[in-house]
Amino acid sequence: MRFAGWPIITGLLLGLSLSLWLNLERLQNSRRSGGTDIHLGAWTNDGADWGPASYAEAVTNAAPAVVNIYTRKKLQRAYHPLLNDPLFRHFFNNSDQPQQERMQSALGSGVIISPEGYLLTNNHVIDGADEILVLLQDGRDGQATLVGTDPESDLAVLKIDLDNLTAIRIGDPNAAHIGDVVLAIGNPFGVGQTVTQGIISATGRYGLGINTYENYLQTDAAINPGNSGGALIDVQGNLLGINTAILDKTGFSVGIGFAIPADTAVKVMQDLVSYGQVVRGWLGIEAQQLTPELAQSLQLSATNGVIVTAIYNNGPAHKAGLRPGDIIQRMNNIVVSDGRLSMQQIAQGRPGDEITIEFLRQGKLEKVQAVLGVKPSKG
Repeated sequence: MRFAGWPIITGLLLGLSLSLWLNLERLQNSRRSGGTDIHLGAWTNDGADWGPASYAEAVTNAAPAVVNIYTRKKLQRAYHPLLNDPLFRHFFNNSDQPQQERMQSALGSGVIISPEGYLLTNNHVIDGADEILVLLQDGRDGQATLVGTDPESDLAVLKIDLDNLTAIRIGDPNAAHIGDVVLAIGNPFGVGQTVTQGIISATGRYGLGINTYENYLQTDAAINPGNSGGALIDVQGNLLGINTAILDKTGFSVGIGFAIPADTAVKVMQDLVSYGQVVRGWLGIEAQQLTPELAQSLQLSATNGVIVTAIYNNGPAHKAGLRPGDIIQRMNNIVVSDGRLSMQQIAQGRPGDEITIEFLRQGKLEKVQAVLGVKPSKG
């Protein structure tokens, strides 16, 4: 019996052989001409490219704006208790011994944001430092002055007075997607400027307990001690974030690092330069997460929202008419999921901004307008 499908199979085999022959011919031609641009993606049916073979252009664009930071802190040397004994000091002639000091050094990274010499780094990099030295990629160095700090976001702004500074281009972290390739540039372990590569693993990370205000880009690009304050860039060399923390008890990178989004960092810098402090919106409430158990006890069908537990007298919420016990479900038509995220959303606003608050009071949905204020200073 003849098999009627032989002509079809023969045609498929001939087509496959021709395709393989064409791809091999193209590869051989490329090798003869010295070409190195053959990617595995060229072998797929749709001809898709799997990405560039090098990120050197991105590094060339961004690296001159990333600096190494070295700090020195004066510490009082501990005395032996006998040094306070008058008899001991008399016999050992220590009565006129001067106060002893020792220097503690630390290192980190920073990013030049403007040609005028303003740069961003982490607050924990320069906290308590008596001297701050900045080393540029081109080998120049200079003393930096501290413009201001924001411990609640772990950011600090420094100023250096050097000519011909290269400022980094600011990217859009809100347009970044999980899976995008990113590069981390910094000074890990003080070995010198180093570039590592990874992807964006997550966006909008918060609730980690690292800082008061958290909205991190998560990456698996290697971030180690000394990378703090350095740049997280995209494949065009644009700044996406300021590297700030890793999630590991050993202190070494295991592929879970966090960066403060560039737009948040730049806003903090602008406020510190203009006002000497960060200006954030403030609603004047304390709230508790609405858990499923709490929602059931209150006979609520929905579990999203926060319960107002306290109101600051004459604060924005108080003036708008909110009361303890109200359950806030939406702000500016955005569903309220938990208290920390809502605090982040409020803080991103400016004093004077008006927000619409939808809340439940005794089972009835109500709506008010509130005008954000300025959080009173603790002093």
